[in-house]
Amino acid sequence: MARLPGWLERLGAGLSRMGKRLEERRAAAEEEELPVPPVPAKPPAVPAPEELPSTEGGSEAGRVPAPPAYAPAVAARPDPAAAIPWGMRVAAEAGWRLLVLAGTLWVLMKAISSVQLVVLAFVAALLITAILQPTVARLRGYGLPRGLATAVTAVLGFVVMGLVGWFVVWQVMDNVDTLSDRVRDGIEELKRWLLNSPFHVTEQQINDIAKNLSDAIGANTEQITSAGLQGVTVVVEALTGILLAMFSTLFLLYDGKKVWQWVLKLVPAQARPGVAGAGPRAWRTLTAYVRGTVVVALIDAIFIGVGIYFLGVPLAVPLAVFIFLFSFIPLVGAVVSGALAVVVALVTEGVFTALMVLVVVLAVQQIEGHVLQPFILGRAVRVHPLAVVLAVAAGGLTAGIGGAVVAVPLVAVTNTVVGYLRAYSEEQALRSAPEPHGATALDVAPTPPPGSPERNGE
Repeated sequence: MARLPGWLERLGAGLSRMGKRLEERRAAAEEEELPVPPVPAKPPAVPAPEELPSTEGGSEAGRVPAPPAYAPAVAARPDPAAAIPWGMRVAAEAGWRLLVLAGTLWVLMKAISSVQLVVLAFVAALLITAILQPTVARLRGYGLPRGLATAVTAVLGFVVMGLVGWFVVWQVMDNVDTLSDRVRDGIEELKRWLLNSPFHVTEQQINDIAKNLSDAIGANTEQITSAGLQGVTVVVEALTGILLAMFSTLFLLYDGKKVWQWVLKLVPAQARPGVAGAGPRAWRTLTAYVRGTVVVALIDAIFIGVGIYFLGVPLAVPLAVFIFLFSFIPLVGAVVSGALAVVVALVTEGVFTALMVLVVVLAVQQIEGHVLQPFILGRAVRVHPLAVVLAVAAGGLTAGIGGAVVAVPLVAVTNTVVGYLRAYSEEQALRSAPEPHGATALDVAPTPPPGSPERNGE
């Protein structure tokens, strides 16, 4: 076979290489085209948990598929605060606030107990000022300067109180010998009555009781001596408290208004108007209480003193003064002073006289409770008897006799202040409330302030 020319061979080799390249490009194009999967007739079945592929390695095949649409919905867990009942949440909210309030009161009482003498002296000065303030106002109305009116009132008031104290001490010291003789005779009469009584008490038993008392006094001589030393300390503290009360009274009578204005500066600005309105009303309540108590105590002392004087009981005048002083402690003071008068009558004059003194005391106290206090004190300082008993008990346990004296006026003043602040807040709420639809400010009548004649006449 004749050999082909060289250019034909080169042309055939080029055509064969071009055909191979076309075949390679066609195969690559077919591999790049993605086939469309067929649509299944039913949703695929969810495999069982044990058949689920493992999620280890983070592969796409290990993910748990979402539940189907027909699966029941799982409720989300509620908020822990919403799971607690409403009543328990309210109790918890009130509980921690009460704990904070109780802690504050405890700290306040601790602070007051550490300066108890100063606090009682200042409260006594307030009570004395409430009695003497009208006299200062009356003297200033007569044209006297404020300083001179204050000095005259303070000197006269302190002189009168000092004379009363001196009179009581003088009467007790003047009648102590007679009283001791009467007590000795009364003890002998009581001894004879016990011997002849149906209780079958023998003289040996009475002597044994007397011997035991004597031995107890002899065994406790050291404690009695220490009590006497403590009594000296009490006297010194009492004199200090009296001096503090005198100076406080003098400055309250002279600069009481300035002191109140300074106190108002310590109150937050938002609460200052309410406190400024409550202060004068609290002072009027305190003044009415002190004046009424003085009048009632004076009437009790006069009537009971006259009664025990005509019954022949010794120390009638000192007993009347004690009744006057103890009348400043409501309920408890009347019982204690009346019991003291009955005991003195029993020891000195016998059983019949003691019964008559008891009748006089009960009659006067009944008139006081049902006639004098409602008429003299009035509604402004009326406090429920349960509140009186609890206040006197709390004051006595906290600060002794002084606390029992100031407990009831403190409750009366607090009652007045709370009532005024409640009325004031309600009035402010009404003023800040939006006006009714179609009404104007001229259509709404202004509300008179609490305590005004217009408000009281409603």
